Amino acid sequence: MKRFSAVFLAAAVVSVSLLAQTQPPTQPPAQPPAQPGQPGQNRPQLPPLGPNEWRIDSGHSAAGFAVKHNVVSTVRGQLGRISGKIEWDGKDVKTIAADITIDVKAINSQSEGRDRDLRSPNFFDVENHPSMTFKSKRVEPQGAGRFKLIGDLTIKTTTKEVVLDVEGPSPFMKSQRGILTGATATTKINRHEFGITWNRMIESLPVVSDDVVVTIDLELTRPAMPGAPTQ
Repeated sequence: MKRFSAVFLAAAVVSVSLLAQTQPPTQPPAQPPAQPGQPGQNRPQLPPLGPNEWRIDSGHSAAGFAVKHNVVSTVRGQLGRISGKIEWDGKDVKTIAADITIDVKAINSQSEGRDRDLRSPNFFDVENHPSMTFKSKRVEPQGAGRFKLIGDLTIKTTTKEVVLDVEGPSPFMKSQRGILTGATATTKINRHEFGITWNRMIESLPVVSDDVVVTIDLELTRPAMPGAPTQ
């Protein structure tokens, strides 16, 4: 009886050993891919800043326009993403220099039909001219918290000097992103001077005014105060 038990036990051990050798190795559970905003997601590295350079926070900046319609009402709309470079030593507004680009393809006036017309050759012709640019040339202080920024505005193939009335820069604020400041710039242009001439008349009055008010709101960031080393 004891011999039979020993033989049975040995056979059982051999069977378990063979079974273990034939089972596929256990795989660790698959990890779900990282979602946007979660740790582990690869994020593009931003280029280093110059000693007095500020980043334009495109997610908290905007460019808009306002134009009279049929002389009786004002149509307002938004342009697209703002990008570019701002230089400022953080102290003297005379050191401010701006070189910005505004996307025109994403123009939005809350009317799909009108937006198609604005993107067409009648107005901005975005297929051939997808953006407008502004490059400053000089600054004229106007008192505390205000200054004029004079520079060249290019729309389509035309470049004209314009004057931006600027309110700001705002007081510095510290956040997880570093140092923040902001400003609002406004100017009025004659669209005919930039080759945007389409119009039609109703009862001897123009459907679209010649004058267009452009407003640019900027939020600027940098990891440290101007002049300090940056990453």
